[in-house]
Amino acid sequence: MEREKPVDDIYQMLSESGYADKAIEYFQSKRNIGVIEDADQVTDLTGPCGDTMKISLNIDGDRISDAKIQVLGCPGAVASGCALVSLAKGKTLQEARDIDLDELYRELDKMPDQKVHCARLAIKTLQKTLEQYQEQRSDRAA
Repeated sequence: MEREKPVDDIYQMLSESGYADKAIEYFQSKRNIGVIEDADQVTDLTGPCGDTMKISLNIDGDRISDAKIQVLGCPGAVASGCALVSLAKGKTLQEARDIDLDELYRELDKMPDQKVHCARLAIKTLQKTLEQYQEQRSDRAA
């Protein structure tokens, strides 16, 4: 059964700009937006365009048990961040580290070409978050 597509001004504008339905749904639902209280790791990164993302992770053993993102940026940044967090949840740290631009783009279906920097920023933010978590874990073990 096919879901009915919402027909509102924002949906129409994003669709006409080159966003696929799935990317628009991530943007409009704001799924995975938020903060995890007492997170195991919280890291933020600002991209060259000025968009900022902050990822908070809970890690159980070697697996991401929960993840949230805060995004200050355009619809492309919000959709990319929300989709990336969806992909990372439940993965091992190594699997999450291996998420690349192609995998994120498959999850979003399609975004305007000029928004590729948003997807790159999301991936870089996750990678930085995982690196800082590993560093802190190594420091505690030393």
